[in-house]
Amino acid sequence: MKIGIIGTGYVGSTTAFALMIQGIVSQLVLIDNDSDKAEGEALDLIHSMSFVHPVEIYAGDYKDLKSSEIVIITAGPSISKGETRLDLANKNYKILKEIIPKVMENNQDCILLIVTNPVDVLSYAALKLSGLDKSKVIGSGTVLDSSRFRAAISRKLKVDARNIHGYIIGEHGDSQVAAWSLTNIMGIQFDHFCKQHCDDEYDPVMKKEIETEVRNSAYRVIEKKGATSFAVALSLSKIVKSILRDENSILTVSTYIEDPYYGIQDVFLSLPCVVNRKGINRVLKIPLSTQEQQSLRKSAEIIKKYISHLE
Repeated sequence: MKIGIIGTGYVGSTTAFALMIQGIVSQLVLIDNDSDKAEGEALDLIHSMSFVHPVEIYAGDYKDLKSSEIVIITAGPSISKGETRLDLANKNYKILKEIIPKVMENNQDCILLIVTNPVDVLSYAALKLSGLDKSKVIGSGTVLDSSRFRAAISRKLKVDARNIHGYIIGEHGDSQVAAWSLTNIMGIQFDHFCKQHCDDEYDPVMKKEIETEVRNSAYRVIEKKGATSFAVALSLSKIVKSILRDENSILTVSTYIEDPYYGIQDVFLSLPCVVNRKGINRVLKIPLSTQEQQSLRKSAEIIKKYISHLE
């Protein structure tokens, strides 16, 4: 189980650490334009070998991606203060245009896991640049946003986040959609749970507060520490584990919508998908309220707009 990571900044290096300590992979190759940075991260990880399951970690070049089952692309600048993910589109697209051909030259059988923002826009670009089947190009999508969503609900309701089932869909960004109609706590629909089991009197404004918190989560972290790293690394390790272990996990990864989905077509966005060794095995059609459908279509249009403006 060999994985390649391109880009050893905050996200790439933390993802390598998460994969290592969970014993998910047997080989891990780190690639970066700054070869010293990649080598330094590899050495730092190697020095902890006596504490983890055996894994071979080394800094390499694109030729070392041969036989990698998954290539994770995190390269490119992250969001700066005052920027949105979509502001990065052209800047990181230029980087992706250099990376993808080099990956394909050395490995045409891998699954591409795109993390670089704006992830929905760049996942679409990666599909076109690579020529891979749509099932093998995956954006990290709103897997992290969905976790943030559950964490926010957990704090409000004072219940374990692992007992909360809820998804953020659409763009990994400001137009993301909270699928409240699907949100439940141990099978109890959110509104009903709040009315029956909340300590405080139920207030529908709570939903807007949670949505705002989730939407601004990344910006708050960036403002405080400069970049997101730990949570996104764990979300990526969940995607990788689902692929390598053929788990058939349902994850809100960003995927190519080919057949019309609530009127949406020819765009990458996040929806609940079954993820296994094939990559994206299938996209689940989920029942959404009329308002949620409208919001999802609006999110898709925003992503399409930025795709059309790529240089």
